[in-house]
Amino acid sequence: MSLVLRILIGLTIGVLLGLFCPQLTAVSLLGKVFVSALKAIAPVLVAVLVTASIAKAKGGLGPRFRTVITLYLLSTFMAAVVAVVGSFLFPVKMVLREAVAESAPGGLDDVFSQLLANMVSNPLYSVTSANYIGILFWAIIVGVALRWKASRQTIQVVGDLSEVISLVVKWIIQFAPFGIMGLVFSSVSESGLEIFTDYGKLLLLLVGCMLFTSLILNPVIVVIYLRRNPYPLVFQCLRESGLQAFFTRSSAANIPVNMDLCKRLGLDPNFYSVSIPLGSTINMNGAAVTITVLSLAVAHTIGIEVTFLSALFLSLIATLGACGASGVAGGSLLLVPMACSFFGISSDVAMQAVAVGFIIGVVQDSVETALNSSSDALFTATAEYHDQMKKK
Repeated sequence: MSLVLRILIGLTIGVLLGLFCPQLTAVSLLGKVFVSALKAIAPVLVAVLVTASIAKAKGGLGPRFRTVITLYLLSTFMAAVVAVVGSFLFPVKMVLREAVAESAPGGLDDVFSQLLANMVSNPLYSVTSANYIGILFWAIIVGVALRWKASRQTIQVVGDLSEVISLVVKWIIQFAPFGIMGLVFSSVSESGLEIFTDYGKLLLLLVGCMLFTSLILNPVIVVIYLRRNPYPLVFQCLRESGLQAFFTRSSAANIPVNMDLCKRLGLDPNFYSVSIPLGSTINMNGAAVTITVLSLAVAHTIGIEVTFLSALFLSLIATLGACGASGVAGGSLLLVPMACSFFGISSDVAMQAVAVGFIIGVVQDSVETALNSSSDALFTATAEYHDQMKKK
């Protein structure tokens, strides 16, 4: 039986148990263990795979990396534009309640200074704290050093270690049906339907913009680059990457899943071992939608008149902020005050929108993570296929 079918069975069982047997709280442990295992192995996998790939790389990957970075940034900006258009067509107001205690970055300079600090963080600490910017930076440095100075035997040992870690990841992924069952059980038994009645319009706008990005915008971008029907690849990425990301709600936990998908797509491991973790930090379509929609919702709520031109500039701010936000606790929600400051909205008011974001996070964060993570695999495949087309 295929893994996807087994996951769907686990999903169905989790929903039924959550609805009819919510007292079976031990079931939720399966989800926690599965996500924890993926989060634990992902930093080690990235560090070892990137180091081995750089050490063994034969060159010729430059155009692919330029293409995939362009795709990541373009799609993130266009997702923010989609959110602007959606917010103007269907303006939403929210009931602002109490603020949350988390601190938010004050501006783009705070975001990028934190990004640079994360980049040169202690390499061992980067692995233990899942700081992927730092992991990528040091893995590339070590990989280049191995390429210049290490013997073939040493490089082979690093390559063998990457194969071993990849095998461990495969074993963990086989337990996905049980993990998804536990995660779905937790969501259904704890959250209920209140968020849909209290914040239905806001959720519809957020999810609608993300679905439009996933099913219309991203396929159009793929068509431009590949000149062929994009939907078989789009649906495969959504099915095999987005589905698990939706329930784990963790881009970090989905890095091993995406790498396994890229391997089955026949992509170059020297390429995807770098592009996938890079995508988890700068390819933030869903985050750009969340920042833009919530910021404009606050502006509409307190009666600030927003011009379409200033909203487009907000898209650029949301893009830059989303790309630099991977190391910030709280992800996209904590960048809403930064975006709101562009309209002169105080942090106290904006943090109330963050509180609303946490309330609807069970849906918003799930869809956002599915969009972000599945598009990492989608654009990695697109960049490699585009490069192969140019060489023919």
